[in-house]
Amino acid sequence: MAINSIWVFAQGTGGVPTTGTLELLTKARSLTSNVTAFVGGDGASLAAALGEYGATKVYATGDLGGKLPGPAVSAAMKAVIDGGDSPSVIFFPQNYEGRDIVARLSVKLDRTVLTNNIDLADSADGVVATTPIFGGNTLVTTAFTGSGPHLVTFRPKSFAAESAGGAAAQVVAASVPDTGAAGAAKVLSVHVEESSGPKLDEADVVVSGGRGLGESGKYGLVEDLAKLLKGAPGASRAIVDAGWVPYSYQVGQTGKVVKPNVYIAAGISGATQHMVGMKGSKNIIAINKDKEAPIFGVADLGIVGDVHKVLPQLIDLLKSRG
Repeated sequence: MAINSIWVFAQGTGGVPTTGTLELLTKARSLTSNVTAFVGGDGASLAAALGEYGATKVYATGDLGGKLPGPAVSAAMKAVIDGGDSPSVIFFPQNYEGRDIVARLSVKLDRTVLTNNIDLADSADGVVATTPIFGGNTLVTTAFTGSGPHLVTFRPKSFAAESAGGAAAQVVAASVPDTGAAGAAKVLSVHVEESSGPKLDEADVVVSGGRGLGESGKYGLVEDLAKLLKGAPGASRAIVDAGWVPYSYQVGQTGKVVKPNVYIAAGISGATQHMVGMKGSKNIIAINKDKEAPIFGVADLGIVGDVHKVLPQLIDLLKSRG
């Protein structure tokens, strides 16, 4: 066994960790009982929730004063490791902050990074990561051969977040060394997009629209159906690039990865980059007038028909049921 301890870069606000953080903690504790969360900011507010999901200790930098987390958190991690607490593996989410921090830490530690993974195992060959390639059609396993800490990033929804019922984690201050010019940049403002209903990557039902809708005004059908099903609206990259909906709606390799119980693809042909983000859904319903559309290859239920006729009928039926 090569894994003795794992750090998880943890994110959250208002005492609530992100779903991605809880997923990584769940995976980490399945590999070792020695799990530590590393927070860029106030760790005390997250200690109870992080402990519940398996962290026994939280390293926290404290308030970063509006500075970008990448330089500060990577420097703080390096300082703790140099101080003698060096984990076997460090988990990062495959998102903007995670990628920024792991890249900087890789340079500081001179360690390899394996990115975009969906699993990790502690085997006789060492620490082995599993990574999907070619649109998820092939899985590659890669073993670290050098010394730790091994640095890995994971796709969202690679693991199911499950509470361990643990007590609040111990919070330990992690001082941030001088980062020089690299740490001089500050966040001047943050824009939070207004939204209602469940988050796209956490919704139990997702209804996504694509080019088959014909025009941006028809996207309202997708939103109406999603609302009636108490789900979240999504979109293919094509209509995001066309400016019909914001990027935050995009499902796919370059958007969000979703795994709802029900995924409805309306007017989406099924390009590989889109299916990478949704083919893990429990039940997939595809609506497309082209019976040869690739989306039908992964669908549990396929409706060959015009979305402009099918969606209004579904909406009317649901409304009639109250």
